[in-house]
Amino acid sequence: MNSEFVEQKLEHKKIPITAMRKLVLDVFLSEKKSISLADLETILENSDRSTLYRTLKTFEQKGLIHGIQENNTTQYLLCNDACDEDNHYDFHLHFYCNKCEKTTCLEDVDFEGLKFPKGYKIQDLKFVANGICKECTQIMQ
Repeated sequence: MNSEFVEQKLEHKKIPITAMRKLVLDVFLSEKKSISLADLETILENSDRSTLYRTLKTFEQKGLIHGIQENNTTQYLLCNDACDEDNHYDFHLHFYCNKCEKTTCLEDVDFEGLKFPKGYKIQDLKFVANGICKECTQIMQ
């Protein structure tokens, strides 16, 4: 990935730029699917686990990534560009593929019609669907 682009994304989220943060963000920009701490350890094999964990937590706090629980593991995905430290706008469906075991964000699923009882203020929604993703379905045909 373009190093200048990676640095701009970090600056936009007010995240101090370090070599490790650039590497981790580059992985997220390249993968296009969910990434766990264990995945990062495999991809960036010479990296320290605690440094990777702190990087993920910083990214999550600053609105660069969001985490979802999946099979007792936290998977991380890139956030909407409008997300920041105070507000996350990631109201979308997460799709977990039972075949390749990856999670993707499905932004095109519409939840506009959801109604909640009066007096409830929703601050976070997590929707997860399970099945077979488009890529795995094509391979199976």
